[in-house]
Amino acid sequence: MGPACLKDHQNLDVPPHPHIGLSTLTYLLDGAIFHRDSLGNEIEIKPGEVNWMTTGKGVVHSERTPEYLRNKDSFLHGFQIWIGLPKHLEQSEPSFHHINQEKIPTWEEKGIYYKLIAGEIKTKKSPVPVHSPLYFLEIKTETPKIINIGDKLFGEVGMYVLEGTVKIENKDYGSKQLLIAKKATLCEFETNGKTTLYLFGGEPFDEERFMFWNFVHSDKSILEQAKENWKIQNLDAFPKIPGDNKEFVPLPNLKKNKNRN
Repeated sequence: MGPACLKDHQNLDVPPHPHIGLSTLTYLLDGAIFHRDSLGNEIEIKPGEVNWMTTGKGVVHSERTPEYLRNKDSFLHGFQIWIGLPKHLEQSEPSFHHINQEKIPTWEEKGIYYKLIAGEIKTKKSPVPVHSPLYFLEIKTETPKIINIGDKLFGEVGMYVLEGTVKIENKDYGSKQLLIAKKATLCEFETNGKTTLYLFGGEPFDEERFMFWNFVHSDKSILEQAKENWKIQNLDAFPKIPGDNKEFVPLPNLKKNKNRN
């Protein structure tokens, strides 16, 4: 999300909306977001902290600019990554965890700075309660470095270059680019100096996942039921959010494209 400069009359206001079948990992680089959900959680997320919401069979949440920033110029930049749940947890009870910045593992090796935001690699483990083998790793350098981290990674992996440049197989890739590795175990690259990048990956599931809007599931019939439940505002499936229940994001009306001659 972002980077976005919000003037004193602009605010982030994502009204109550539903999710099923996934976990959301929210991690900010700048700014602040106030999270509310149908479980009763109310918390502000700030840079360096992690919001980990497991939706399971269904949860509703909203994301807004905190009250103290709503009449001020502000800046917002960060990630929200959606992570599918293992099949046996797709219909589990929803849950929410907030992890403070000081609990996130950080370390330095030969002038390379690491932060394991979520998951596990080798001897390092984040306290974020993930549900499948994965990793979300920040890497920073101040001077040019050759980084060979393939022996620590597994499964599928993507790289997001936030700032600076990385060289891979004699090709340079700049900031705001997303790269997908052909093979995680061959992950080697060179930074050009002051660089920040993120690696996110893990073991893929055996079953295919399907997606409609905010709903993710391995069973299309569950997706259809979630659509109907939100459309009719079934409170048993999607309860209201305490303190934020005066509006909601309606179900999108996605029309199928018609073939044209």
